[in-house]
Amino acid sequence: MDVRFVVPDLRRLDAIRCEALAVGVFEDERPVRGALGLVDWRMCGMVSRLLVSGRLTGEPGERLLFGSRRRLPFDKIFLFGLGTRAAFDGARFSGAVQDMSETLSRARIRSSIVGLPGRSGELIDAREAMERFLAVTEGVVDQDEVTLIEDPESQKVMAPLVEQARRRARADVA
Repeated sequence: MDVRFVVPDLRRLDAIRCEALAVGVFEDERPVRGALGLVDWRMCGMVSRLLVSGRLTGEPGERLLFGSRRRLPFDKIFLFGLGTRAAFDGARFSGAVQDMSETLSRARIRSSIVGLPGRSGELIDAREAMERFLAVTEGVVDQDEVTLIEDPESQKVMAPLVEQARRRARADVA
């Protein structure tokens, strides 16, 4: 799996062609922020309406899939419940990434944009998030490309870890 980065800017997201976007949603974060906030804005408040109606809660393990209605450059939007912000920790991060990875694989998604859980609110630091992400997704072969939404400073921390993982993977093949 090839891991790339993009800054959390709607214009940059519009420039990426992929099949799906996967982001988390907290039970107690209103209004929604980060990439999910951008999606909500572009979808004319659809995510907010789902939350207000109770059809989306943000409970751990919750999954919701809906189409982008051609308002975004990807066809599918996957939302994953993360629970409360106070209960969010490294283990919850790893579980959410595992859920995202398995769900995208089962949906046969080959290229995606992923908002790492808890990163938009800095509930987990960049280094730990990337280490956990790489550990959970190691060996995932049915996803060709994952683009992570991260600010430039976090990308500087994360990129060397991604490159180390690439070198290890190449060495294992050789």
